[in-house]
Amino acid sequence: MKLHIVPARTGMAWVKLGIRAFWRQPMALAALFFMTMASMSLATMIPLVGPAIALALLPSATLAMMVASAQASLGKFPTPALLLVAFRTGQQRLRDMLVLGALYAGGFLAIMGLSALLDGGQFAQVYLGGAPLTKEVAEDPAFQSAMWLSMMLYLPLSLLFWHAPGLVHWHGVPPVKALFFSIVACVRNFGAFVVYGLGWLGVFLLGGLVVSLVSALLAVAGLAGSAAGGIMVGAAMMMAAMFFTSVVFTFRDCFEPPSTTVPEAPHDEPPPPASTPGPL
Repeated sequence: MKLHIVPARTGMAWVKLGIRAFWRQPMALAALFFMTMASMSLATMIPLVGPAIALALLPSATLAMMVASAQASLGKFPTPALLLVAFRTGQQRLRDMLVLGALYAGGFLAIMGLSALLDGGQFAQVYLGGAPLTKEVAEDPAFQSAMWLSMMLYLPLSLLFWHAPGLVHWHGVPPVKALFFSIVACVRNFGAFVVYGLGWLGVFLLGGLVVSLVSALLAVAGLAGSAAGGIMVGAAMMMAAMFFTSVVFTFRDCFEPPSTTVPEAPHDEPPPPASTPGPL
């Protein structure tokens, strides 16, 4: 496994590739994304341990979208069975993905615990869905401090787990090493990831503008209300699905493809590099 260093402009290519792959199979990828989110939402309903289980499922959900995007980019149809792709590639890979999920849940809950030291747990309760976000709570300085602390701490956590599911699944890297290689790849390709983030920020802002204009037109036509709300939710889900569809391209260009065949189904293979820059 070799790390690739890519130019900053590659970040915008990742955005474009993700959007293009999504529109090859929009219904399938949107449905798979909805099912992953629904599964995590259902997990939160389990008494006591529900939120932790939902958090632990996020690496597996990310991997499902990565594999589905790889299929779509190769002209194949991603099926709902990919929702379980992390759990059907052998016992060792299953154990590694479970460990990865447990580490993510532990890291996220630790961040929430640290934020609770600043505001008594208000931000954690709101973020995890246990309390409503009111104007008074949002304007509380302690709540805002806890929110900013959580955001700053979540960035390195996100980088640790960005490539980790793909490294475990396609390269067979142990969980702790996968976390290390993931954050190294993100740091070494910092420019590309900054452009990638800014590109998606632009996509979301443009999407929000379009939705606002459509909602305004519906209001003028007297069709506002539930229709506008449905459009906003649908557009948000679609853009989030496109974002997760693009993740596999960041992985593909940061790491050399596996040099040996692993015991996985053919459709689990990552998309082949398309003019991937070599290491500098």
